[in-house]
Amino acid sequence: MSKSKITDQQSLGDSGVTGQYKTWFLDYASYVILERAVPAVEDGLKPVQRRILHAMKEMDDGRFNKVANIIGQSMQYHPHGDASIGDALVNLGQKDLMIETQGNWGDVRTGDDAAAARYIEARLSKFALEVAFNAKTTDWQLSYDGRKNEPVTLPMKFPLLLAQGAEGIAVGLATKIIPHNFCELIEASIKYLRGKKFELLPDFQTGGMVDTTNYNEGKRGGKLRVRAHIEEIDKKTLVIRDVPYGITTAQLMDSIVKANDQGKIKIKKVTDNTAAVIEIQIDLAQGISPDITIDALYAFTDCEISISPNTCVIVEQKPQFLGVHELLRISVDNTKDLLKKELEIKLAELQEKWHYTSLEKIFFEEKIYKELEKKHETWEKVLEAIAKAFVPFRKQLKKDISREDILKLTEKPVRRIYKLDIDELNAQIKNLEAEIKQVKYDLANLIDYAVGYYDGLMKKYGKGRERKTELRLFDTIQAKHVAIANTKLYVNKADGFVGTSLKKDEFAFDCSNLDDIIAFTKSGKMKVVKVGDKSFIGKDIIHLAVFQKNDERTTYNMIYVDGKSGVSFAKRFNVTGVTREKEYDLAKGEEKTKVHYFTANSNGEAEAVKIVLSPNCSARIKEFDFYFETLEIKGRSSLGNQVTKYPVRAVKFKEAGKSTLSGRKLWFDDTFGRLNTEEKGEFLGSFEGDDKLLVIYNDGTYEITDQELTQRFDADKIIEIEKFGPEKIVTAIYLDNDKMQFNIKRFKIETTTLHNKFLFIKEGEGNRLEAVTTDAEPVVLIKSGRGAQAKTQKIKVNNFAEVMGWKAVGTKIFDFNKSVEINWDVKNNKRQQELF
Repeated sequence: MSKSKITDQQSLGDSGVTGQYKTWFLDYASYVILERAVPAVEDGLKPVQRRILHAMKEMDDGRFNKVANIIGQSMQYHPHGDASIGDALVNLGQKDLMIETQGNWGDVRTGDDAAAARYIEARLSKFALEVAFNAKTTDWQLSYDGRKNEPVTLPMKFPLLLAQGAEGIAVGLATKIIPHNFCELIEASIKYLRGKKFELLPDFQTGGMVDTTNYNEGKRGGKLRVRAHIEEIDKKTLVIRDVPYGITTAQLMDSIVKANDQGKIKIKKVTDNTAAVIEIQIDLAQGISPDITIDALYAFTDCEISISPNTCVIVEQKPQFLGVHELLRISVDNTKDLLKKELEIKLAELQEKWHYTSLEKIFFEEKIYKELEKKHETWEKVLEAIAKAFVPFRKQLKKDISREDILKLTEKPVRRIYKLDIDELNAQIKNLEAEIKQVKYDLANLIDYAVGYYDGLMKKYGKGRERKTELRLFDTIQAKHVAIANTKLYVNKADGFVGTSLKKDEFAFDCSNLDDIIAFTKSGKMKVVKVGDKSFIGKDIIHLAVFQKNDERTTYNMIYVDGKSGVSFAKRFNVTGVTREKEYDLAKGEEKTKVHYFTANSNGEAEAVKIVLSPNCSARIKEFDFYFETLEIKGRSSLGNQVTKYPVRAVKFKEAGKSTLSGRKLWFDDTFGRLNTEEKGEFLGSFEGDDKLLVIYNDGTYEITDQELTQRFDADKIIEIEKFGPEKIVTAIYLDNDKMQFNIKRFKIETTTLHNKFLFIKEGEGNRLEAVTTDAEPVVLIKSGRGAQAKTQKIKVNNFAEVMGWKAVGTKIFDFNKSVEINWDVKNNKRQQELF
């Protein structure tokens, strides 16, 4: 072989290999993306999951099948071996939605594996059979070996991908779709069909808590923070009640032990007591704060994790990055199209059945069947004679009679026809016409039909699928309790409606769309409803407020007349817990029962009222005073105490009363910057309903605030937090940087605006607060010099400075010196001792 020929062949070979590398990798990447790792948008399934469900449908006879048999059946469609099929099948079964399981299928919370495939069994759930299968609306393709047909996608009539979630790594991209709540997906689907706004937030089988502030609809760049619930049993013991999504109990315990070994937390031991429910017990080291340990567990262990969603799906044979809202819209639109297709198929079948039943009726009723008894030359002549006999009745039919129709009629066994047979055919035709009418109506009202379909799913399968994961803004209480009041609520008191859409009616108050609303009517009825567009309470609403569950301080005072006896009763009661949307009768429930007087008192106040009786009654005293403080606070269903048996003309407010409840004890937990009633942190005192808090910050500002437990304080900036007294004198020392001197001032709080900060030191660059106290007779210690030269001067402030206005500059106490230390001579103020 010549040298030139060898060179030409090498060149040709190099070119061929290079071309193959260019196409092979792209082919491989495309195959992995489309056929292995990423779910399709139409049914939310990866190919292996779709093939498993299809194989299970072929095997379905209502009984459980061995998983080993299901794997074998699925291998007819999936060319990647039994291991991948088995893993995918167990994963589907553990999600507890499409597959009913029997046997040991493992536990996603503990990480325990399922038993071997030969020991466990499965079958399709009723839900799966309803939403995922319909051969008439399925597009089919040949399996990998050409022997069988398999679905291109299943006709899924539910947002399965959002319910189950998905995770997969392909070539050059990955997908991570977070699971959502079954019931909330249905509610959101209905809202979308109705043209309303909806919101989708994650929900995990493992429970826990999630902060969705940065969820960003599950798009790339979004972030979720997920936490386990940690319960403080006592000062030495904590218990973890669940695990974050994707974390097992073994992983969680390993992370705790690791953090302890690194000195980030201090614990004695950690014990896994998990059985039916998660329980990981942590015994704390001596003298360690449980609150600080809880913070440390969230900061340094897998008790808190971050999840970065990345919603990637296959749309028209290409990967696309979408948001969960867009996924739901696609799913609902697809469901609506499938429902329409099913209705159209059903309509065609019903019309065909009506046509043949009508032919059958005419065939027997008009005795056309007797043409079969006549002697005709050929079979074709018989058919022609029958067709000719139908001619006078063509107008009764909706389409032409085909040869196939006549042949089908001749196959009917000819016997004596009774009137009962004709009546039965008439009944069948009537039923068919009713069904056709209903199907046509459903097609004309497809939105309502789709809504009804989703409602049916909710009723049949929604029970037990309530939200398991708590939505929270971390280091706060539940999101519902801290949501900004950004929704305006309106009320039509006469007609009895409340809602955010009643903008032409009376404005009630601002609230959150997560709030519950409690309302009372003139007839003595009470109802709690969720904030919505429009909700019916009952005619003649007399009181409306945001409902606070387990509120034992808000007390309702009421006087009503019993419609049956005419006797008027008075009662005081709390409402701590109710069933939403249920109507409660606060009186006897008799007709003509009417509320004369009603007040809601946030701190259990008991006022005095004047009762004015009807001038025509026989009572000797027509006016008298009634004091609510004489009544005990009872349950809402109590009858109350009799006020009078005579007709009441009016009940008038006379004078305000004091609270009959003991003060509420409050503590301030500076670890989380929150007020609480659980004895965590610094005790602030016992508070009555109108009592306020004084908060002084290290930037020289103060704030008057209420007792709301949902408030968030920046604990690092707080110098003093205590019960506010308008007669208390605040003493402050601050640096006047302009004059390079320290000033001292004494003042009373003169402002009354809540939740506003007021600067009480001189405004200027470099000015700073050095010390502050509300002690009645403060003594300041000024230490100057160092070592043996150090001197301490003690000044009684009351003798040094007069009380001024809060805006006053104050009095110079000494010149600025870097070596000066300022302290209060305090013995009982722990916070001041720690700060100064």
